[in-house]
Amino acid sequence: MPAEPRTAISPADLKAAHSGTETMSGASAVVRTLELLGITDVFGLPGGAILPVYDPLMDTSTIRHILVRHEQGAGHAAEGYAASTGKVGVAIATSGPGATNLVTAIMDAHMDSVPLLAITGQVFSNLMGTDAFQEADIVGITMPITKHSFLVTDANDIPSTIAAAYHIASTGRPGPVLVDITKDAQQQEAPFVWPPKIDLPGYRPVTKAHGKQILAAAQLLVEAKKPVLYVGGGVIRAKASAELLELAELIGAPVVTTLMARGAFPDSHQQHLGMPGMHGTVPAVLALQESDLIVSLGARFDDRVTGKTALFAPNAKIVHVDVDPAEISKIRTADVPIVGDAKDVIADLTAALRTALAETQPDTEAWWTYLNGLREEFPLGYTAPTDGLLAPQYVIQRIGELTGPEGIYAAGVGQHQMWAAQFIKYERPNSWLNSGGAGTMGYSVPAAMGAKVAEPDRVVWAIDGDGCFQMTNQELATCAINKIPIKVAVINNSSLGMVRQWQTLFYDGRYSNTDLNTGHDTVRIPDFLKLADAYGCLGIRVTKEEEVDAAIQLALETNDRPVVIDFVVSADAMVWPMVPQGVSNSYVQYAKDHSPSFDEEA
Repeated sequence: MPAEPRTAISPADLKAAHSGTETMSGASAVVRTLELLGITDVFGLPGGAILPVYDPLMDTSTIRHILVRHEQGAGHAAEGYAASTGKVGVAIATSGPGATNLVTAIMDAHMDSVPLLAITGQVFSNLMGTDAFQEADIVGITMPITKHSFLVTDANDIPSTIAAAYHIASTGRPGPVLVDITKDAQQQEAPFVWPPKIDLPGYRPVTKAHGKQILAAAQLLVEAKKPVLYVGGGVIRAKASAELLELAELIGAPVVTTLMARGAFPDSHQQHLGMPGMHGTVPAVLALQESDLIVSLGARFDDRVTGKTALFAPNAKIVHVDVDPAEISKIRTADVPIVGDAKDVIADLTAALRTALAETQPDTEAWWTYLNGLREEFPLGYTAPTDGLLAPQYVIQRIGELTGPEGIYAAGVGQHQMWAAQFIKYERPNSWLNSGGAGTMGYSVPAAMGAKVAEPDRVVWAIDGDGCFQMTNQELATCAINKIPIKVAVINNSSLGMVRQWQTLFYDGRYSNTDLNTGHDTVRIPDFLKLADAYGCLGIRVTKEEEVDAAIQLALETNDRPVVIDFVVSADAMVWPMVPQGVSNSYVQYAKDHSPSFDEEA
């Protein structure tokens, strides 16, 4: 039977635990520590080296454990849980391959600043370094892709180490932290002391910015003729959307939201120009490119946004706000560097701006005239396919329109990811989940599962491609058994769509190993309807435009099991606009009646 949802530990239990007089095994200390940290849901899969922890997990009344079918699914589910709520997601795995199966999700969380606590079992400490059964140096493997990785060999250290890991994951720039615990430490008896002493020398995240830098940024904003607020995922992680809205409306500057920041600023707001970058809107891309001031808020000047870095926004001064000092001036030198939490910095900047506006009013009328002209000339759109198959853009747009802004949309990676970022209107933070920095195929289904566990009253869609879907669809079993009724929209073009698009544009249409045979009329391997049925899900296939709304509506009305809709779409559909890799953002292109050609050296 599926585990029942849990609630936080009671104040009485907290008081009793604080006494520090109880002796328990290290495994029990793991569970007790998670309870005291307020963790109510974890995702994992047991194995020999973590087995001691799974025994006391049976007795907890406060933690719901979701048994996944693959450890990567546990990691992505914990990410989806965290990204939809801002809470720390927790994933548990055994040693060796169990731990290494978490690596992709850990790297994904690292790239996208997701607070993730990964707990892994390790072989007995006296066997470490002997190539023991299922031994892997997971601390060494993950050190480059975590905020920190801990190895615990003594049960006395378990409460303080897990508490420290939780603190590191959730403060400063959020990210993944791994705690690897040897089996003997799990079995050892030790006094349980709470609260533990956390000693993290050198870890002092900066949240409050320097006042002079705030004043300098405010002055640049009122003097700028072509300002842009360049908003990254850090604004969402900092829960700073309300502060951003106040700042934007005060200064009246255009706002662009990156792939990781969709929903940080309402799409419906008149000042919002859309998403910048390789597949961004023309107004958003050119606003950055032609600006005289870029105020970067929780963004990192990723290559997908800047294009060829040396040619990016050549006339712009840069105000760079980031909680991670390592990001400041890493790619583009900041004229005004501001290290601090986005929520606090934006509030301080707004206050300073009110004072500055009393003396100087910005003159951005000509800038807005130009940008509004771009919006009128280059609206976001698509060309209907000529092969009789569905337009994927239409399908995704209708999912967003029929579900509404209160839904959560988790996308895989590829064309469907870009279309979901473009054609769904996001009005609130934490409604858009995707693998941005790592670009992890297979993210969508388990991330949607984690989000639904975290937000059971919201509609949660996994918008996936037929390629991505086949990497982690085994978690549909987890969803069905645990009554986690996510909706899965498979945008089935029977190919690795984004790779095929590049082959069309840059490899003369030589489609080397991109056909997946999932949407052909004669053979479907696998048949997604049969797959859905095998996993206890409702399966629906849609091949005609007039069937789209009814299928989505049926999915929205079905809440007793997961739903999988196989949308058979055209393989010739492409993501536009597109700025090819390695060129200036001035080369924004729209799909016309022919494939554009690009000068790679431009």
